[in-house]
Order: sequence, then C-alpha cells, then structure tokens
Amino acid sequence: MSVDVLYEAKAKATGGRDGTVETSNGSFQAKLTTPKELGGPRGDGNNPEELFAAGYAACFIGALKFVGGQEKIAVPADTAINSTVGIGPRSEGGFGLEVALEVSIPGMDKSEAEALVAKAHEVCPYSNATRGNIDVKLSVV
Repeated sequence: MSVDVLYEAKAKATGGRDGTVETSNGSFQAKLTTPKELGGPRGDGNNPEELFAAGYAACFIGALKFVGGQEKIAVPADTAINSTVGIGPRSEGGFGLEVALEVSIPGMDKSEAEALVAKAHEVCPYSNATRGNIDVKLSVV
C-alpha cells in the first residue's frame, strides 16, 4: 500500500530507554527513563510507551474530528481520550504492546459516539499502523 505523504515528522533518539528524544525542529525534547516494571529506576523521565499513548490519543481525536466533519457531526472541544499502552513479553518471543483507548465525547449519545469511534478507528493512521499487530480495545465512557 502506498501513502501520498503530506507531512513528515522527524525525531532523534539517543541512549535508548535511558536517553533523550527530540524533534528535528526543536519543539519537543524529553528525557527518557526505563520504568521500574521493566527493571529501570523510573526517575523523572518518560518512556516510549507514554509517548506512544499520548500520540495515539491525540491522533485518534483528530480522526474523530475528521469523520465527524464528513458526517456533519460536531465533535466537542472537550472530547478526551485516556490511552493506555501496555508492554510485556510475547508468547512467541520478544516483546509486544497492547492498547486501550477510553473515549469521552461529552453530550453525545453513547450509541452515536460508539459508531463515530468505530469509524474513526478505520481512518486513524495509528489504528491503521497497528491493525493486525497490536490488540486495540476501544470503549466509550
């Protein structure tokens, strides 16, 4: 499948899970620290799973707004997603991820919100990238 690329984000990581990350334009920088659950000190940094959780949640809201715009459904500005990314060993070897997205669309009927979330999951780039590779659980609260 080809993609007609409209934008490219660039970032540099140094030092792995106990290093740093920064975007090429300098607008984002973070210190990384391995979580205690993975044998690290935790410390005051972030980890790749937190960054992935934040990115997926923000992108999914964008997908909700895109689908809402196509269907003439107003997606409220206070729409929020609690995103959870889990990491652990896979039975096949190596490590794997799982994701849970808990979507809150204030003022929207739950069944309408669930339909919008299902459609957004079909167009969200993160959802398309993970489909078939990562278990993604969606819920509307």
